[in-house]
Amino acid sequence: MVPLYPFKFRPILKRYLWGGRRLGEVLGKPLGDGHDYAESWEIADHASGQSIVTNGPLAGRSLGELVAERGGELLGRHAGPSNEQSRFPLLFKFLDCQRDLSVQVHPDDAAAAQLDPPDLGKTEAWVILDAQPGSRVYAGLKFGFDRAALAREVARGRTELCLNSFEPRAGDCIFIPAGTVHALGAGLLVAEIQQASDTTYRLFDWNRVGPDGQPRPLHVEQALDAIDYSAHIVRPSQPHATDRSHVERPVACDKFVLDRWRIDALDTLATDGRFHILSVLAGELYVSVAGGEASRGNTTSDEVSIFSLIAGQTLLVPASVEQLTVAAPKTSVFLDIYLP
Repeated sequence: MVPLYPFKFRPILKRYLWGGRRLGEVLGKPLGDGHDYAESWEIADHASGQSIVTNGPLAGRSLGELVAERGGELLGRHAGPSNEQSRFPLLFKFLDCQRDLSVQVHPDDAAAAQLDPPDLGKTEAWVILDAQPGSRVYAGLKFGFDRAALAREVARGRTELCLNSFEPRAGDCIFIPAGTVHALGAGLLVAEIQQASDTTYRLFDWNRVGPDGQPRPLHVEQALDAIDYSAHIVRPSQPHATDRSHVERPVACDKFVLDRWRIDALDTLATDGRFHILSVLAGELYVSVAGGEASRGNTTSDEVSIFSLIAGQTLLVPASVEQLTVAAPKTSVFLDIYLP
């Protein structure tokens, strides 16, 4: 059996009315014609999108197949009791917001488990890659809005007045727990990590119409039920320091941990029995692992495989790969995402 190795995947492109072309122009995604490319799913194991391996001897296999067949090696300490898992637990994507996204909310795990078919809840975090002047993030309710007050303003067509909002800056990280009403505004380019869920309740869509000329469906009652009215005002996260001066931790929650590295030399990263998602936001990164012939990265020798990544590229490192060496020839920024 071929040992698992770091995987690259084919991006899954999603086209929605609020998208544009920066996924190709900035992040190098293979766009076709049109100006509505909204999302690029980089790591996904979901009915709405399935990542396919593009490198090494397991090229052509889906992430879902790898989880089902080799969950113990891939997920490590987070595999199920029989070393199997029904789904890869996280989804990583890039978003190009050329227009305001709908105002929406996602259920938590308990509520999503009652759906037919059942789903995960959706806690997420955004890393702002670019923010055009005047771009806004809408996240959380203003003080004093409970369910009744929000429902009243939604019925009056004044949802926007209820929402906390602010102008983000490139580099900001914004944590959105399940139950938080939110929307990304026009002009933002974003990296997003989330639970592997695609359940969304649309509360308000700015009174616009879809490609068919009709208003897109709303889910007002479901959204009102799913909102956590006790949540605090949302602001960009203040990163926590780690034991390395060049690594900061913008988010650590019970669903995922997000570290941001800024390096210009060589360092090591131990997987600690967990899978890791590495995604380059700026510069370039070289990732090397032991076991060249088994891993077959971009270049191989008898002892090491080297995987090269540039901005917009992502690598999934299985838990069975115990340690990586990461190197950057110039100052580079990448995300390291893993389970707690």
